[in-house]
Amino acid sequence: MCGIIGIVGRGPVAARLVEGLRRMEYRGYDSAGLCTLHQGRLVRRRAQGKLANLVAELAGNPAPGETGIAHTRWATHGAPTTSNAHPHATAEVALVHNGIIENFRPLREALTARGRVFESETDTEVVAHLISEQVEAGRSPQQAVAAVLPQLRGAFALAIAFRAHPDLLIGARLGSPLVVGYGEGETYLGSDALALAPLTQRVAYLEEGDWVVLTREGAAVFDAGGAPVERPITTSGASAAAIEKGNYRHFMQKEIFEQPTAVAQTLGSYLRPVEQAVALPRIDFDIAGIARITIVACGTSYYAAMVAKYWFEQFARVPVDIDYASEFRYRDPVLEPGGLALFISQSGETADTLAALRHCRREGQVIAAVVNVPTSSMAREADLLLPTHAGPEIGVASTKAFTCQLAVLAALAAHVAVRKGRMSRAEEAGIVQHLLEAPAALNAALDHDDSIAAMAHLLAPARDVLYLGRGADFPLALEGALKLKEISYIHAEGYAAGEMKHGPIALIDESVPVIVLAPSGPLFEKTVSNMQEVRARGGRIILISDRDGLAEAGEGCLATIEMPRVHPLIAPLVYAVPVQLLAYHVAVAKGTDVDQPRNLAKSVTVE
Repeated sequence: MCGIIGIVGRGPVAARLVEGLRRMEYRGYDSAGLCTLHQGRLVRRRAQGKLANLVAELAGNPAPGETGIAHTRWATHGAPTTSNAHPHATAEVALVHNGIIENFRPLREALTARGRVFESETDTEVVAHLISEQVEAGRSPQQAVAAVLPQLRGAFALAIAFRAHPDLLIGARLGSPLVVGYGEGETYLGSDALALAPLTQRVAYLEEGDWVVLTREGAAVFDAGGAPVERPITTSGASAAAIEKGNYRHFMQKEIFEQPTAVAQTLGSYLRPVEQAVALPRIDFDIAGIARITIVACGTSYYAAMVAKYWFEQFARVPVDIDYASEFRYRDPVLEPGGLALFISQSGETADTLAALRHCRREGQVIAAVVNVPTSSMAREADLLLPTHAGPEIGVASTKAFTCQLAVLAALAAHVAVRKGRMSRAEEAGIVQHLLEAPAALNAALDHDDSIAAMAHLLAPARDVLYLGRGADFPLALEGALKLKEISYIHAEGYAAGEMKHGPIALIDESVPVIVLAPSGPLFEKTVSNMQEVRARGGRIILISDRDGLAEAGEGCLATIEMPRVHPLIAPLVYAVPVQLLAYHVAVAKGTDVDQPRNLAKSVTVE
């Protein structure tokens, strides 16, 4: 996921463009660049690597101008080199691009045959040449863009500057988000409202297929057919302070510690403590008639879906299918009439999840979306929007978004159970009470940060780590392994504890730490039995449990992490904290880039 910002301003824009990129550096950090318009020239500056390299380049080679575009890149086509960095330019046009042009190869071959010379390996440069051809043929910027957009297949958000039009920018979106910002005598483009927060709170969200012409006076929006349209201007509410680390060393650390507040804020939208009831947004369909639920997600959100499957089937007795978004459409799934398709995404813009949503819409499914961005594409296209209220999450490895997703899904499962007559009012009251206890339990889990940090050196030298859990703790084992892989680059795998003896136990020796998630409760004894099988083969165990569990099974472990004793319903939320902290402190001990791990982007807006 790349980051885009554009400004048609009243004064020098380079510094503000860089500040916008700084706010989006979590979106892409393979390279960065900007282009301003000054005295009839396109002034382009680019640098490989982190944004600091572009800042250094600008210190020696400033970019004057009152209109400009900028980009921070997560590489898709072409290596992360300076020549592949955006903006891409010809003599007449410069542009930046988030997404992927799927048919770039035949377009490039045709352009090459017509004598166009390329300087990069990217798909994006094709668009610059296509628009430039139109401009060189005497067409206006608007005419040029209108002629080129229909030729592009794939997903894109574009910001385009024209050498001969220093007071104008054009933006376009198809499958990748783009936001227009309105200032006093200035207009802005951004990948999201957060990028524009220091500039303006007045924004409009472009719809699928829209393109927009920006001047200092405002913006003219056109739909995919070229017809003028109005997109409502709203107040974004995005806070410039939200992306500050404060006293924390990393954004990920800050976001881990924000979880009690974020979960409390989220639950506040779904629970009525006085009535001891779950309250959802208005529903315009018969949720009691839902016969099957299909959940689609990616990465960490997929593991939240796995936990939700336990809840929906246990509480509401509704069968649940779960799919990776990247696989869902390609297996031609059977979608029964009257089914609910539930999509989980932090950004609400994940390309393959959004494509799966639209597939389910065509198949007649009712659409629900659990998202952290209530203005995102998924949010706007859902029949039932279930926002998580986690606030901006800057660290690439998801933390507070995950626990807030779990909070929403637990409330939804309880509500479905009540509406279907599977849960009594007394049982609902009990669920509400347990969920209301979650923020305090998360706080109690965070109290063990120092002890978890102290054991990071036990895992940092490992090449392989295994995580084990049963029931709803099995998805937490998968999530713990993912977190460790993402930010420490240690190979890790999560397994259902009972599956160890069906193959993975062959991996166990004294060099492979095994992290066991085992809260005391109905599955504790079985999990401990599997733990003993590991110990008998020389495995070194880190046991995560509550006081009772550690008293019964903690002896002889390499290390233990004590969690508060909680109801099984909220155990997945609480046990997310130690696996997050463990991954974080191991990554710090290894000296990796915690917030911007290599090869990863915060949201994947290409399929």
